[in-house]
Amino acid sequence: MTLRELKVGKSGRVLAVGGETALRRRLLDMGITPHTEITVKKAAPLGDPIELLLRGYVLTLRLEDAEKITVEEAAA
Repeated sequence: MTLRELKVGKSGRVLAVGGETALRRRLLDMGITPHTEITVKKAAPLGDPIELLLRGYVLTLRLEDAEKITVEEAAA
């Protein structure tokens, strides 16, 4: 599943980061690396962007970019 599909309040672990070279580098620089735990905290009223909690900080990401990140949903 992609990060875009992860519901608000759910957590997951990053499996892979895709995208074109510049986008992939930007996502990796923001701390979205394989094996990182990510929680979707909120979504904007229309669903885009989403607010994520990872590595102790909050990050806002567009759904278009979240689509490039493959995650595995954490067990409940």
